[in-house]
Amino acid sequence: MLPRHVRRLGRDCIAHWNGSQILALNSPVSSCMRWAGHYPWASFPLPVPVDFSANWRLPPFFGPCRQFQNSNWQLDNFTQSSCFHLPNPSMKSEGEEPLTKKRRLSGQHDTSTPEEETKSDQKEALCLSVAQNEEKHKGKKGTVKRHWEYFCQHSRTIKILEKKETDQRNTESEAKFDFTVMSYNILSQDLLEDNSHLYKHCRQRLLIWTYRFPNILQEIKQLDADVLCLQEVQEDHYRTEIKSSLESLGYHCEYKMRTGRKPDGCAICFKTSKFSLISSNPVEFFRRDIPLLDRDNVGLVLLLQPRFHCKANAAICIANTHLLYNPRRGDIKLTQLAMLLAEIASVAPQKDGTFCPVIICGDFNSVPGSPLYRFIKEGKLNYEGLAIGKVSGQEQFPRGQRILSIPIWPKKLGISQNCVYEIKQQQREENAGEKLEAAKLDNTQEIVVASEKLSSKLQHCFKLSSVYSHYFPETGIPEVTTCHSRSAVTVDYIFYSAANDDTAAQPGAEDSFSGGLKLLGRLALLTEKDLWTVNGLPNENNSSDHLPLVAEFRLIE
Repeated sequence: MLPRHVRRLGRDCIAHWNGSQILALNSPVSSCMRWAGHYPWASFPLPVPVDFSANWRLPPFFGPCRQFQNSNWQLDNFTQSSCFHLPNPSMKSEGEEPLTKKRRLSGQHDTSTPEEETKSDQKEALCLSVAQNEEKHKGKKGTVKRHWEYFCQHSRTIKILEKKETDQRNTESEAKFDFTVMSYNILSQDLLEDNSHLYKHCRQRLLIWTYRFPNILQEIKQLDADVLCLQEVQEDHYRTEIKSSLESLGYHCEYKMRTGRKPDGCAICFKTSKFSLISSNPVEFFRRDIPLLDRDNVGLVLLLQPRFHCKANAAICIANTHLLYNPRRGDIKLTQLAMLLAEIASVAPQKDGTFCPVIICGDFNSVPGSPLYRFIKEGKLNYEGLAIGKVSGQEQFPRGQRILSIPIWPKKLGISQNCVYEIKQQQREENAGEKLEAAKLDNTQEIVVASEKLSSKLQHCFKLSSVYSHYFPETGIPEVTTCHSRSAVTVDYIFYSAANDDTAAQPGAEDSFSGGLKLLGRLALLTEKDLWTVNGLPNENNSSDHLPLVAEFRLIE
């Protein structure tokens, strides 16, 4: 019997052959071998012809078991009868999930002992079938291919196409400004190492930054978005590698590091060939004088001017944030969101009093349909009697029943229940000509303050739609944006202010301000089962525990 640490190392071992690329192992040896994707299970045995034309050797990284290379271990030990066949993973693959994953989903616990695992390992065998990368857009080994979904011009239906259909109405072609936006949590290396329990399903070499960063950069190159909203950008990596690499691709980068001792932050990068920077506005959610706001999360709001657009004063507001994770602190999450919305309301107004188009990206640590999500989309939330642990919807059965206080945040924060800075709100009322006599104004202010203290209703002035629908319409299966050992859910979003004629906008968004954004297409998301066919996230080709979200917009005047 081989030592346990040798068997563990053996799981990372891959043998490459030409031709069928199939590895068959008999029982005495298979206990120390496992597929890199951690999928040793197959639904049925399939005897196949095996061509061992190559001189097989254990890889040099096999470490303590290197003496195997000099042994008399022959290829004759292989038997066809012990071969299992696994299909090449694709987005529609029906591949099995890891046994521990299936037990977790069914509510069972993995109670197997190391001895039982060893006996099970001895019965396992492996077979890899790899699709050749012969076409330009085909995925590499072990990838799950994602397609683009484009919206029809005059209906709410979606067309799944390899490339966008040409709009035949070319009379207004010069007035159109199309651009793409990506939101991507790239997984800070420090956070990865601090939360290693979330990545037990991953091979260790795939978790090293020197392996991960080239993959992340390659994803950014391939998707080629005009605006990048990145979360969990580690400061030292940003300073030494990320910023310079993105600048070499034609991006201008703005960065806001988290406060305190947190090593990461948010970045917004845009192509200088498409936009020029009007203003950059960082938002710190930590307030030393407010006990509620003792967390170090941040946001970043940019005002960008499109180049080559017929309207000289056109602008787009891009916001990026990463809200607090803690599922039991919905009060902090809502306050952080209100602070971000207040900053956007301060940056986005135009000379005519309306707001320029707004895009809000980020990791909101909240699931679709949760109170926080509904507040963003519907623009209002009555939180009276709402349990703090239910705000984000992250836990199906939240612990604790503490109710949100009314109001949630203290008045000295300077943000009203309408999620605007109170000084700005007063100025706006004055500019609108709402002036009263001094005595009446004083009485009105007293009434407003008193009613705000008692009000349990939050509001914001943006009509926002979500780029993604969060469920596959054919099956009702949820889309996921993050997938690791503990969960697979949607927490990342791209929200946008929809134009009146945007057929992709959700009902209720049609009353948007003049102009706005039209959603042209999006990079499709995946199901949890899709991602576990490639061993979840991170994996060999996707080096974050989140998927990048990408959308294409058209600026409407």
